[in-house]
Amino acid sequence: MLVSFIMGFACGLPLLLTITVLQAWMKEEGVDLTVIGFMSLVGLPYTVKFLWAPIMDRFTLPFLGRRRGWLLMAQIALIISIAGLGFANPKNPWMIAVAAFLVTFFSASQDIVVDAYRREDLADSELGLGSSLYVNGYRVGMLLASGGGLIMADHISFSMVYLIMAVCMLPGVLTTLFTPEPVVPAGTPGSLKEAVVNPLIEYFSRQGALWILAFILLYKIGDTMASAMTTPFYLDIGFSKTEIGAVVKLFGFWATVIGSLIGGVLMLRLGINRSLWIFGFLQAISTAGFALLAMIGHNIPALAGVIAFENLSGGMGTAAYVAFMGSITNKKFTATQYALLSSLMGIPRVLASAPTGYLAKHFGWASFFIICTLIAIPGILLLMKLVPKKDQASFSDKPKKSS
Repeated sequence: MLVSFIMGFACGLPLLLTITVLQAWMKEEGVDLTVIGFMSLVGLPYTVKFLWAPIMDRFTLPFLGRRRGWLLMAQIALIISIAGLGFANPKNPWMIAVAAFLVTFFSASQDIVVDAYRREDLADSELGLGSSLYVNGYRVGMLLASGGGLIMADHISFSMVYLIMAVCMLPGVLTTLFTPEPVVPAGTPGSLKEAVVNPLIEYFSRQGALWILAFILLYKIGDTMASAMTTPFYLDIGFSKTEIGAVVKLFGFWATVIGSLIGGVLMLRLGINRSLWIFGFLQAISTAGFALLAMIGHNIPALAGVIAFENLSGGMGTAAYVAFMGSITNKKFTATQYALLSSLMGIPRVLASAPTGYLAKHFGWASFFIICTLIAIPGILLLMKLVPKKDQASFSDKPKKSS
């Protein structure tokens, strides 16, 4: 269980180093908002990691075993690339893009192996608690990178911040070296074709498979687009990096944790179906709160109120979203199908976020966040297609047909 927490921390830490912290660095150096927005494209490896996941699933490196060998290699490369990003010049878009791309590629590779390790190492009865510890570790890593990184950047250079973050990856490396290799499960793919093709055939043979993929792509797109530009937004209306780190990241972290817990409890009563409806609308409304903050300007209580509502609703929405993806995964192909679905989940963060800088620059902050609110509606309305009947059961709890 401790391994799940530390591995979650190691996976969560790199994510915001190429988003929040990098945005703040580029904004401070006077980089154009349009360039900052397009920099989100360096996150493409998170959206296509299923392309090389079968290679890591099929082949074993000649050291440490099938999982730990790939994991150690990815972690060492990740440490080097994080440190390298700190030495890049933020005013040189190509240099910073290449350095950030290497971070996201090796981070996505680490995610692939950690997900597989966790599923193989934990017994079925331990998966719930193990996954919870992994998620909490992930959020601690994100908190250290974004909140801690921004606060440190007010006192030391961004280059030094990235070097410190690279060192913070060492607990993950030590855990990889000393934790046991999981037992190879029955049914390990005998070929790349078997590892790639069979899970896809099973999924796309289902009724409504394409509608489900569309829903996964669009459900959180408005929330994601708004989040992509929040750091430049906070700085633009006068908040300091310390205020952002303390209120948005530290306070917001606990709001998200509480929101996830509330979402999990409510889903027990409401089911995934109704939870997706309710939490989806709350997410959209919370995005509109940023438009209100844009009109108010620099005001700490207003910032805290908007962040509390946005992170609570976002935490609830994410809980329902992840539960939905888990409920439609065939247990025979859990690793591959979940990698595909989680990759699709990351597409809005990368592609839809790319034009956000342009939109914010040309429409203004208030109009930009209203646009993000409206964009969230189609994803919610897709639930009408997925669940056409007024059925209050969750997606995973619908009764199966008797044979």
